[in-house]
Amino acid sequence: MEDIDLIISEAGDSMKKSLQHLDKELLKIRAGRANPAMLEGVMVEYYGSMSPLSQVSNVSTPDARTLSVQPWEKALIPEIEKAIMNANLGFNPQNNGEVVIINIPPLTEDRRRELVKRAKAEGEEAKVSIRSARKDANDMLKDLDGISEDLIKDAEERVQALTNKNVTKVDSAIEVKEAEIMKV
Repeated sequence: MEDIDLIISEAGDSMKKSLQHLDKELLKIRAGRANPAMLEGVMVEYYGSMSPLSQVSNVSTPDARTLSVQPWEKALIPEIEKAIMNANLGFNPQNNGEVVIINIPPLTEDRRRELVKRAKAEGEEAKVSIRSARKDANDMLKDLDGISEDLIKDAEERVQALTNKNVTKVDSAIEVKEAEIMKV
């Protein structure tokens, strides 16, 4: 019995990780408003090694259409600008000698549709991952010895209920993100 609970618990943890990954990926998809998470994947060369932008500077949003990157060292400003350009995010950084300023252009209708497609693709990936966790759990349940078929059927139904609950969470997260992207 505790084997069954352990398998279901592991499946739940795996599905939860899929949802957390989805949330991280959705943060990276911009919705017209400036958000420090937009620069999360940017790596800056710092004393010969690549470091995340957040470890060599302070990224903030002074207003809804502007990102401000305040480096710990002024000498890093050209490196930060280069890293943002190389990240291919569609931003054109400028500096005033102290801070790198990025103006976020308003989204066009076509760009909004592209971002919605990307969000839906991320949602599908999360669903595939959740279904994979379900399959793994069901396979492990079938491999258990000395447990009645009724108990295994009940456990499979619990795994399916967990799967349905998590797929619903993915759908609602995508709906929220889609509304956020399409809001002008």
